[in-house]
Amino acid sequence: MKRFIIERKLPGAGKMTVEELQAISKTSVAVISILGKPYTWIQSFITNDKMYCIHEAENEEDIREHGKCGNFPVSTVEEIIAVIDPKTANGLQ
Repeated sequence: MKRFIIERKLPGAGKMTVEELQAISKTSVAVISILGKPYTWIQSFITNDKMYCIHEAENEEDIREHGKCGNFPVSTVEEIIAVIDPKTANGLQ
């Protein structure tokens, strides 16, 4: 499966309560269970007005279908080609 980063414009995201974030999480998990396709939500990062999500799927269309079914905004979807970190500088990885 491919790995994607999804940008979701979500005004006020940084002010969401724990309960609101939990509700979004539950919806995402529920949608994945009914998609009937290989699909994994890895994690999400919340900023003031956006959410950045890392998901694994076979293609971008599946990412967009997940967003539509869960009523999640999908501003951009980009396939992750490579991941680097401090270990990369030392030739480890």
